[in-house]
Amino acid sequence: MIDLTIHSEEALENAVQRAREKNIILPTFKQQRNPELIPDKIKEKLADVGLWDLNPLNLFRITWHNEPVTSGGGYGGVNYLELPKELTGVDARIVTIIGKWFPTGAHKVGAAFGCLVPRLVTGQFDPTTQKAVWPSTGNYCRGGAYDSNLLACESIAILPEEMSKERFDWLAAVAGETIATPGSESNVKEIFDKCWELRESGEDLVIFNQFDEFGNYLWHYEITGPAMMEVLDQIMGEDDTYRGVALNTGSGGTLASGDYMKDQFPTSKIAASEALQCPTLLQNGFGAHRIEGIGDKHVPWIHNVKNTDMVVAIDDNASIGIMRLFNEPAGQAYLIEQGVPAEIVEQLPLLGISSIANIQAAIKMAKYYEMGENDIIMTVATDSMEMYESRITEYRESEGEFTPLDAAARFHRYLLGLETDNLQELTYADRKRIHNLKYFTWVEQQGKTFEEIQAQWYDENYWDSIKGHIDELDALIDQFNERVGLLAEL
Repeated sequence: MIDLTIHSEEALENAVQRAREKNIILPTFKQQRNPELIPDKIKEKLADVGLWDLNPLNLFRITWHNEPVTSGGGYGGVNYLELPKELTGVDARIVTIIGKWFPTGAHKVGAAFGCLVPRLVTGQFDPTTQKAVWPSTGNYCRGGAYDSNLLACESIAILPEEMSKERFDWLAAVAGETIATPGSESNVKEIFDKCWELRESGEDLVIFNQFDEFGNYLWHYEITGPAMMEVLDQIMGEDDTYRGVALNTGSGGTLASGDYMKDQFPTSKIAASEALQCPTLLQNGFGAHRIEGIGDKHVPWIHNVKNTDMVVAIDDNASIGIMRLFNEPAGQAYLIEQGVPAEIVEQLPLLGISSIANIQAAIKMAKYYEMGENDIIMTVATDSMEMYESRITEYRESEGEFTPLDAAARFHRYLLGLETDNLQELTYADRKRIHNLKYFTWVEQQGKTFEEIQAQWYDENYWDSIKGHIDELDALIDQFNERVGLLAEL
């Protein structure tokens, strides 16, 4: 659970001194939710800072509200893209909020903030003596390494060796150390095994495991959920109905935004998606796939399974096929010929591979529930094709030129032709089956207790107790900034 008690006054004072030396001011959760609360003098200083710069001021750009520019941007509304029927083949309105305009190009930098900063302001992490370890299948360790750099903490990034070249190249300049573990995004246990090896090494470190860190859940509940709500307030008409979210399971963190939305709309649905080649939720299955960054072969500790209404499995061939359709000139030209507005086609590279899988899950969800033109499904574009340009080159070399015939085949098969196969609406017993899978990873292997896994299912207050901490957390952040003294000197 989230612990906001002060553990070590010495470690807290060390963090304060380090922040003073490195000109670090921490944003509050409320400022990340609503950047209008950020002091004007900080906004003025950001005018000369690039979005990805290793500058502590960019902590204030951990928000869905960044102006969509690479340098010097201010704040505006939540960045989103609504996909038209001509593209999706369904009447339902599918809307995705866009993660590209976070520092590092992915929203995981926010989840990492939600894990590290509570430890800093409570003396549970000492940046002068400890290293922050970020186990991940991709973007989370990038976000953790970035946040650690901005917060003057030593970091170790862990990710599978088969992840995209862009991730490793970038980490080489940002993380203190990068460890590549065997396999692909499906090989999460190998990442966990490396964490145990590091724990037993005797080195002074703290492991921020996104799959069991409730700071990940809290950040998405308190920041991503309200961002979705803000978009809905902007686009919903009187006759429209919000129907639910469709999201890859991944670490389970982003699904917390679905919990937030269900708290606002109790009859709405949460669809959790995964790769068909590794159908853990759908079939208790295993395997390897190419939808980079979502992680699987286990059920994340922070996934509130009891609140999940549907599981959907997406064929990785479908996601890779649409990746080429959206990013190859022949594919974009074909989409325009089919009536997709050119201004939408121009924005499709905002969707990375897992983002495409989210869209495909939303389409399947819309078809299953027979949604109409006044029904809205929300989803998330975790990152953009900026993270996967090398993959396009690899597929050109292995598959050859992408032709208009390829575009027609993939558009009609993997978007218009999606059906409701490999999908299950969950009963109480189905949910409990999936929840029970947590036991084998978390209790048998990772040291969680039998009592807590039971509490996750039977204690009605368990998940609610994770929510609603931002007033207390922001008070600790304010106290930290006051001790550092830089905010008062602006």
